[in-house]
Amino acid sequence: MTKAPIRLFLLDDHEVVRRGLRDLFEQEDDIEVVGESGLAVDAADRIPAIKPDVAVLDARLPDGSGIDVCRDVRSADPEIAVIILTSYDDDDALFAAIMAGAAGYVLKQVRGTDLVDAVRRVASGQSLLDPAVTQRVLTRIREGRPAEDPLATLTKQERRILTLIGEGLTNRQIAAEMFLAEKTVKNYVTQLLSKLGLERRTQAAVLVTRQRTEGRRDH
Repeated sequence: MTKAPIRLFLLDDHEVVRRGLRDLFEQEDDIEVVGESGLAVDAADRIPAIKPDVAVLDARLPDGSGIDVCRDVRSADPEIAVIILTSYDDDDALFAAIMAGAAGYVLKQVRGTDLVDAVRRVASGQSLLDPAVTQRVLTRIREGRPAEDPLATLTKQERRILTLIGEGLTNRQIAAEMFLAEKTVKNYVTQLLSKLGLERRTQAAVLVTRQRTEGRRDH
């Protein structure tokens, strides 16, 4: 039985770069480009709807960041593997990409054959991240300031959902309030609980209440 091709989505604000990437991947029999975009907000909506196996995202965009798109996409559908493509070898961006759930962080100077190989590897469930780099990130997390806001890793959408959980709303009520599918809300809730190291939504509600109390105390 013929194996289904890897479904790929491309995000880059430069049309020439996007076209070059599309041409590169379409030469491969086992890869199919199923969508592309030049804007972060467009990609964040379209990628979960199209459900590609892999998304290659430009790190810097006119209306946002590929890293933020990665976080939103992985919140909506953790099955989608993401490669961040960037011109900058930047520790902070690498850290943010790993925290957002990226499977790889690749410099734009990469050879075409290596990028194709990278897509195949993450599609098969591998990570492109060098163990030494991952270790650096883990060390940074461990040495992070304990007083850091635990909500700092959440997207705007996840923070909004967390607030509504704190107000006692169910997934169905949150879905109605935010014009989302109930299943999408459930995915967001699972992701935000994971990011906060919590197991139950009741714990999340307690966290929101505590944050509000501490906020009032600080003012």
